[in-house]
Amino acid sequence: MIISEQVAFVTGANRGFGRHLTLELLSRGAKVYGGARNPETINIPGVIPVKLDITNTQEVEAAVILAKDVTLLINNAGSATGATLLDDEVEKIHLEFDTHFFGTLSMVRAFAPIIEKNGGGSILNVLSALSWFSSGTVGAYSAAKAAEWALTNDLRLNLYPHNIRVSGLHVGFMDTDMTTSLEVPKASPADIAKIAINGIESGSFEIIADDNSRMIQGGLAGGVPALYPHLS
Repeated sequence: MIISEQVAFVTGANRGFGRHLTLELLSRGAKVYGGARNPETINIPGVIPVKLDITNTQEVEAAVILAKDVTLLINNAGSATGATLLDDEVEKIHLEFDTHFFGTLSMVRAFAPIIEKNGGGSILNVLSALSWFSSGTVGAYSAAKAAEWALTNDLRLNLYPHNIRVSGLHVGFMDTDMTTSLEVPKASPADIAKIAINGIESGSFEIIADDNSRMIQGGLAGGVPALYPHLS
């Protein structure tokens, strides 16, 4: 895929990683629609702002009507309630799944026919190293991201015959406003955005963006003892 020839739609484009993805796409010559709940906060020259809450079916449908020329969909919008599975309000758990799983699915169901009609293209789902690993502290996020990974795998199989390539980006912590309270090593979102767009351009199905994600991916083959040695 040649990025300069694409029309992209990025969800959660107004801040954090979504903003960096949008800037990277624009720098490579793509036309970019940026979705956000408050589109007036997308202060990036050249982007076409779109009011979008991916958990709102009506707003998703309106976005499709506006952006009929899309060939690249990047599902980046997310939530981070910090909820555990056993102790926190179930509403927070629902929010994580409504955003990461059902919101992503809603966007794909809406835009896949458009992408196919436009000659095919790509979809990137922004996943996480926590799709594969649970820290025991943010269980709702990990579970929702694991569900989104499974969703990505199924969409990849079902959309490939329609000339739509579905990729997943796995990354650990990035230095964004969502991680300001975490005292852990964080990757540069600008650097990860470059890796993500390079992966789309090269046609990679899975884009492993950092060493932490690579290590956890390698641990999957070792099962529970490899990922959670303290349980052995």
